[in-house]
Amino acid sequence: MNKALLSSKNHTWETPEWLFKELDKEFGFTLDPCCEVSTAKCYNFYTVDDNGLCQDWGGHIVFCNPPYGKHLRKWIVKSYLESKKDATKVVMLIPSRTDTTYFHDIILPYAADIRFLRGRVKFLINGKEGDSAPFGSMVVVFDSESDNQTEFNLITHNH
Repeated sequence: MNKALLSSKNHTWETPEWLFKELDKEFGFTLDPCCEVSTAKCYNFYTVDDNGLCQDWGGHIVFCNPPYGKHLRKWIVKSYLESKKDATKVVMLIPSRTDTTYFHDIILPYAADIRFLRGRVKFLINGKEGDSAPFGSMVVVFDSESDNQTEFNLITHNH
């Protein structure tokens, strides 16, 4: 197994093209807020230097495969908050970690849709398929049109 997959040092785990295309066919993405120039999935994108966490995603249909390290919760909160803007939808590809506080506090009560992927994703590393991820993945949809769009407490848990 590629030990780097367990690390948050490398943030360039690219979504496999087949998975992106399948989701893009359904949603029609217009923004990739966390990528490298070489891994951007959409015409509109933000790189690490642009810091997608500080950018406005309003009015876009967003594909977000965020870094899976210690700031994952920030990306989930940002995705939810941006999805509350008019004509905005955020589709996230993230680890299926149903035991986390962010899953119970944000995803479970406020996502319009949660899809658990069968098997383990083989992310691309430098454009080539790597080993299977050491965890399952899920697709989480936050949508401004969803009935689940209500306020929630942004208190950070230190568990």
